Amino acid sequence: MSDAPTAPIAVEDEVARRTGRLEKIIAEYGNPFHETRFDKTHSAADVKKQFENLANGEKTESIVNVAGRIMAHRNNGMFIDIQDDSDRIQIFHDLKNTPEKMLELLKLLDLGDIIGVSGPVRRTPRGEITVDASSLKLLSKALEPPPEKYHGLKDVETRFRHREQDMASSAKTRETLRNRFKMIAAIRQHLNESGFLEIETPVFHTIAGGATAKPFITHHNALNMPLYLRIATELHLKRAVIGGLAEKVYEIGRIFRNEGLSPKHNPEFTTIELYQAYVDFHEMIDITESIVEHTALTLHGTTKIKFGDKELDFTTPWPRKSMVDLITEHTGVDFYQITDPLAAREAAAEIGVKTLEGTSWGQIVEAVFGEHVEDKMIQPTHVIDLPKEISPLCKAWPGRPHIAQRFETYVNGWEIANAFSELNDPREQRARFLEQAEQKRGPDEPPHPIDEEFLKAMAFGMPPMGGIGIGIDRLAMLMTDSASIREVIVFPTMRPVE
Repeated sequence: MSDAPTAPIAVEDEVARRTGRLEKIIAEYGNPFHETRFDKTHSAADVKKQFENLANGEKTESIVNVAGRIMAHRNNGMFIDIQDDSDRIQIFHDLKNTPEKMLELLKLLDLGDIIGVSGPVRRTPRGEITVDASSLKLLSKALEPPPEKYHGLKDVETRFRHREQDMASSAKTRETLRNRFKMIAAIRQHLNESGFLEIETPVFHTIAGGATAKPFITHHNALNMPLYLRIATELHLKRAVIGGLAEKVYEIGRIFRNEGLSPKHNPEFTTIELYQAYVDFHEMIDITESIVEHTALTLHGTTKIKFGDKELDFTTPWPRKSMVDLITEHTGVDFYQITDPLAAREAAAEIGVKTLEGTSWGQIVEAVFGEHVEDKMIQPTHVIDLPKEISPLCKAWPGRPHIAQRFETYVNGWEIANAFSELNDPREQRARFLEQAEQKRGPDEPPHPIDEEFLKAMAFGMPPMGGIGIGIDRLAMLMTDSASIREVIVFPTMRPVE
């Protein structure tokens, strides 16, 4: 049983109680917040591993120093469980032989306090690896009460708003987030070993380019000019290849889009974009598959993983299917035969997809795919041959000028990757930008800006290349069986409390 009160009390009263205890501790033992270090020799997991062969009831003379947060406090401090970033471990005080001053300190400890303990290791008769405390030092006093006695936060909003409490109380949360960063490390290692150079590009842009998205706008005081938080890393990465920094470059970086919140969208998110000279989108398919397969093997040891009630099979190669053919398969409408935008708009309306007057053929195809096909793409699938009109940075097929050499990769009904054979003709790129600027984005949306700096860089001479963007957050969701993007972001964006 814990010494903490069992009856619910107001948070303000609990804070006052803990503050009162802190004042007593400062008066009798000194201020714990003045401590600057603790000579920790072992993690909790290290202790358990090193002494895993101890028999029940066996004692050692081996002294360890461990530290962590108090997660349980029983029998007036006789048994205390502490948790560090590796595991929990039990601390024992022999109350009959503990000095009176230490007994008084034990009574002033609370769940959540951070302590350092030194003492020999033993295994209890019941089999628990335990440190018999010969000394204890309070390193930090928790003035806020813990989340539901560390049984895990139940309120979803509280979980994400006070993530440190969620991490402290939930092993699943810690595992999910750690696996996200293991995944990123595995991708980085895989690309580095494949000859890619990781570089950094600006977060502040003078033009929100490289994608179609609403940007966040800020202001630079010294230059007295607006700046945009980047919506993509694409254009600067291409400029690095143009300049000869490397023929294979990538960046894992934050992207900012001033759009809605949903289980699959956060206003700031992480992507990996990479570009390789002298290859086309077919090579990008191979790289996409190798990245995802390597990630699955790193985290799970297999290419077949569970997501909810599904089994996702990342064994390569994955199917490649045309966007228009998939629409035909699921709706019976063949947009290859309906190339006039007005007729395409009418055909889309007949199957329940409404579009604005003046919408291009490519935008109509994209809308129909999103409405009728996207959520059916469960197993990894490369959707190829997207309309050129929605692919302004992509080469078209020479014999099919309205179709782009592009693919999007879908898993579990989610787009996780987007890749092109990159357009490298600055004349055609300018024409595409102008065409895109005239396309309707919505009644209140301004036209797409034209990035003259990028066009100038292209005119300097850009080699043919392939490029990919992969959503790190969605890939992490798949790899950790997480239904919401907020589960895989350490501190997701939250609406302010009213």
